[in-house]
Amino acid sequence: MNKTRDNILSHFAKYPQMELTDLLKYLHQSAFGCEHLFADEAVVLERIEKEAKTVQCKSDVLVEELDGAFCRVHLSVLQKGMQASTLARLFFLSAQVQQNAAERLAEKLSVLMQLIREGLLPFDEQQTQAQLAEWKNNGFSACRHSQVFRDAYAPAYRVIKKEFAQFLPLFIKTDKLLQERDSLTFAVEGGSASGKSTLAGLLSDVYGCTVFHMDDFFLQPQQRTSERLAQAGGNVDRERFLEEVLLPHSKGKNVCYRRFDCGSQTIQPAEEMAPNRLTVTEGAYSMHPTLAAYYDFAVFLDIDPALQRKRILQRNGAEWGQRFFDEWIPMEMLYFEKMNVKDRCDLCFAINE
Repeated sequence: MNKTRDNILSHFAKYPQMELTDLLKYLHQSAFGCEHLFADEAVVLERIEKEAKTVQCKSDVLVEELDGAFCRVHLSVLQKGMQASTLARLFFLSAQVQQNAAERLAEKLSVLMQLIREGLLPFDEQQTQAQLAEWKNNGFSACRHSQVFRDAYAPAYRVIKKEFAQFLPLFIKTDKLLQERDSLTFAVEGGSASGKSTLAGLLSDVYGCTVFHMDDFFLQPQQRTSERLAQAGGNVDRERFLEEVLLPHSKGKNVCYRRFDCGSQTIQPAEEMAPNRLTVTEGAYSMHPTLAAYYDFAVFLDIDPALQRKRILQRNGAEWGQRFFDEWIPMEMLYFEKMNVKDRCDLCFAINE
């Protein structure tokens, strides 16, 4: 509640001409996100393109956090190089029904009322209580910005998930390069549990890209010699990945993709994958020097060690988690340090929550 309190006061300080309905809209978006605007994606895109042409966004920031899991991304992001279709897709992917949203909104409104009682917000207590009661009876329906707010601040934004917004520089860079090139290939590097697969999945959802996973190229049992595992970056079959994936892909040929199955410890039958306009390789060791030349750029996800440990224990449990801490993470750290991986990547994102 202290965070909500601070966020409300900060938001009002940023927009001092706002009316009560503008603050209610802020809190509604914080709890519900954009679920009430779920619509046909083509319509979403059409509206963004139209608004970008007719509204002059006055915001000096691209992203404005809300009091929850969502944020406002101002349409000025399109002037930075993001395509309207990408923003529309992120908005569409964010428009999901939120569990317990009404309860969260009620908690935020109780903080709002307390701030009014303390005289920290210039709204009448009785009038606000009456307005909130009516709003609750109407199911907390979505509200619009006041005309005063529109005239003063010309709001032009879309609400998306914060977890998407942190990667805006990547979306902007990708969109710019796709405007200049026929095809694009990049790598997503980082430590265990940093979110590499999740980011690759998001990129696939947004762009429909092809994704290659380094986890599909674990060493076969006979390759796991002490000499091999002692190498920086030796804990993956980079030779097979280069020969079977990156080389044919770089020549515009179909890739016969053979995944290594950890359960059976065998390589699975080939899956033919045709070239795509955008291709992403995700996983630790993807930026090994023998592979790096085949990417147009690379991204590094730099996870906080405490968060990494927490995620691994939640995902893998104590027994398997200990293997990460004792064996696999030290191998990753050796590779990152010896091969200067982080500094060789073009974009770096700090993952700390």
